[in-house]
Amino acid sequence: MDGQIHSYQPVPLARRRSVGVTVGGVTVGGNAPVVVQSMTNTDTADVDATVAQVAALHRSGSELVRITVDRDESAAAVPRIRERLLRLGMDVPLIGDFHYIGHKLLADHPACAEALAKYRINPGNVGFKDKKDRQFAAIVETAIRHDKPVRIGVNWGSLDQELLTRLMDENQAAGFPMTADEVTREAIVQSAILSAQMAEEIGLAREKIILSAKVSRVQDLIAVYVELAKRSDHALHLGLTEAGMGSKGIVASSAAMGILLQQGIGDTIRVSLTPEPGGDRTREVIVAQELLQTMGFRQFLPVVAACPGCGRTTSTVFQELAQKIEGDLRRNMPVWREKYPGVEELKVAVMGCIVNGPGESKHADIGISLPGTGETPAAPVFIDGRKAATLRGPAIAEDFQKMVADYIEAKFGKDRQAAE
Repeated sequence: MDGQIHSYQPVPLARRRSVGVTVGGVTVGGNAPVVVQSMTNTDTADVDATVAQVAALHRSGSELVRITVDRDESAAAVPRIRERLLRLGMDVPLIGDFHYIGHKLLADHPACAEALAKYRINPGNVGFKDKKDRQFAAIVETAIRHDKPVRIGVNWGSLDQELLTRLMDENQAAGFPMTADEVTREAIVQSAILSAQMAEEIGLAREKIILSAKVSRVQDLIAVYVELAKRSDHALHLGLTEAGMGSKGIVASSAAMGILLQQGIGDTIRVSLTPEPGGDRTREVIVAQELLQTMGFRQFLPVVAACPGCGRTTSTVFQELAQKIEGDLRRNMPVWREKYPGVEELKVAVMGCIVNGPGESKHADIGISLPGTGETPAAPVFIDGRKAATLRGPAIAEDFQKMVADYIEAKFGKDRQAAE
């Protein structure tokens, strides 16, 4: 040590170089930021319900939305869903999720094939025995005809059993050098790569292919994608399938995808949360955004810093205010993104006592330090590092919310920028 204080210089993340794929105007891979996507859980044949949920997912920040296309009625509904969304001003790319009879649905419903921005097919159930290659080829040829990209999505819950059996037999003949789990992971990787090679041989361009290889255990997902990234330069979709409900699903998805993203692996992500009964489907979008934002890869929303609370903060005022501020920001972001360019970079602090309150507030663009237990009933507000006001009385929360709105207008308003 030389006694000098040196500034920390973060090592730039080396992003895996992948082939960029355009999905309905959204670029996945290449040099594009990691894309957030989600999936509806409505019956696609129910146009009203599906439009409402796609709209909610898109408003919450989902850049791509996948819908189930499992029968004639759902395939026939897709063009109407697309048209209704466009009338609402939502040009959100729709991905058709096909299993078992995708080749037939796409052939019988050309309007569906055209309305979708991408097709998702599973090589494990696209067809069986002698029909498998033929039906896979039929979907790929439809994609070529309509100029659509394809996600080849392997899932270990529906893995190609012929491939898995062959690899298990080879492993046994070699004296079991790999465990059964290792052989399964190898089968997942091979299924994705071999399917991509077949699609390219049929004529689908490399920049029209996205790969995914989903499993439900964290360490398996990491191992599979690390290996897939070594062997392929295709764009990769990340997701822990059947992640689970609530905090378990959030923690598992964040742990798995966070490690992969930190290694530069992953071009688009979905957090597959099992919703609570009657729960909000947009939760999976919020978690995906928070993962990318927390890791510093993208900025979707203003950051609200709030202390966790302790014995000094027996009042719930700061908790309620932080919740209100964050709720207001998320609710208004769809409009604010257009009205206030750059507002997602805003930093707000809502602190609960004198210990860290003033300091954290000074580091934010705008922050408030509420009085803790036994402290003087006054709340200093700091703007751009300087004390701007002291709020008192029963309307502190409302007064601070107004100050935040005024600050946003002053700093990010287009009229102000035009004047400059």
